[in-house]
Amino acid sequence: MGTKRFRSSIPSSSCFLLFMVLGVLLLCSPVAASIGDRLPEFHECVEICKTENCGTNPTPIPLHRRLLLWTCPSECDYTCQHIITSRRQSSSPPEPIVQFHGKWPFYRFLGMQEPFSVLFSLGNFYAHYDGLYNKILTHIPAHYGMRPFYIGLAYVGMASWFFSAIFHTRDFRVTEELDYLAAGGNVLYGLYYTPIRVFELYKKSPRKRSVVRVWTAVCLGMYLAHVCYLKVWRWDYGYNMGANVACGAVQHLMWSWFSWKRYKKSGRLWATWPGMVVAWVMLAMSLELLDFAPLGGMLDAHSLWHAGTIGPAVLFYNFLVKDAQDDIAGSERLKA
Repeated sequence: MGTKRFRSSIPSSSCFLLFMVLGVLLLCSPVAASIGDRLPEFHECVEICKTENCGTNPTPIPLHRRLLLWTCPSECDYTCQHIITSRRQSSSPPEPIVQFHGKWPFYRFLGMQEPFSVLFSLGNFYAHYDGLYNKILTHIPAHYGMRPFYIGLAYVGMASWFFSAIFHTRDFRVTEELDYLAAGGNVLYGLYYTPIRVFELYKKSPRKRSVVRVWTAVCLGMYLAHVCYLKVWRWDYGYNMGANVACGAVQHLMWSWFSWKRYKKSGRLWATWPGMVVAWVMLAMSLELLDFAPLGGMLDAHSLWHAGTIGPAVLFYNFLVKDAQDDIAGSERLKA
């Protein structure tokens, strides 16, 4: 979901500053992506493994791993990562765990490279699935103007987390790119529908419909330009993160103002839910800054970040239902 914010006990300017600081830290965080790759003993291990197992009579690979495109060379790479890691940990004094190919040496499960990230990505996928079928379609009437936009939110969210699960199952260039582009689309969609709700552009009037059409074209153009830049010009991780942070910051400010106004008007607790969502997501996001070696070889900071976004998604869909029902009731009172 596009993360939202609410001005609760923390001033919105402070929340915005915290969000931007986290974004900058993520952009600037040091990466020791190739320390393991450069170790002579790792290269020696891989070459020996390939010579002994990948010749004319290669060692058989189980079917479930072959289905996930594990090959003999990639099996050797995986095995040697853990051999070298075990040697380093058992040395005296123990040497630190290092990354290989920009990733920690995870223990795979059923062929999945990062099993907990896959599991929690699927948890987020289900949160959006549940939000669509058990909340939006069930509790928001078809005539409500924001309903189509919320349906789009759920579908974009499901697509984003589906590609996240695929990427964490097997890290290839194509799965990485699909994950990044889908995540970028998810963030941009949040920037798209937020002003439509905040400024009530969904309400039927020729002028507002024209504004929505123009805004739709602008957002589609921004996303196409974003994709073209990454795919045609340069695959730039820093730019991608910066673009996501900027889109997120703008929609957070809008939701902060909207939620504060709604809470002042209604005094209802559910109007504060977006604030809880933002605080929760930002706390989970801060886990990315830790970047520790995976506990038990499986549970790392990135997977915990994915776990931390499931609850906020559920809470936010509940807010959308409450907000829609309250908005409809208010419109009906005005007509009476």
